[in-house]
Amino acid sequence: MRQLYDITKKLSGNRRKPEQPVKSKEGEVITNIEEQQNRWVEHFKELLNRPAPLNPPNIEAAPTDLPINVGPPT
Repeated sequence: MRQLYDITKKLSGNRRKPEQPVKSKEGEVITNIEEQQNRWVEHFKELLNRPAPLNPPNIEAAPTDLPINVGPPT
């Protein structure tokens, strides 16, 4: 079975996804590695440092006492 898998893998070739270019906010392609890294830092700072939503969802707390049998299996 392993041999079949190896042959199939060799015949199918390398199927890695080609890398997508990093673009600036203006839509220009960034080719410099350092500028690309800086753009990713900027992107994630904007993504993760958003203000709290004005209307937070009303989520009820889950019950803390769950009926879980912790005895030996039957």
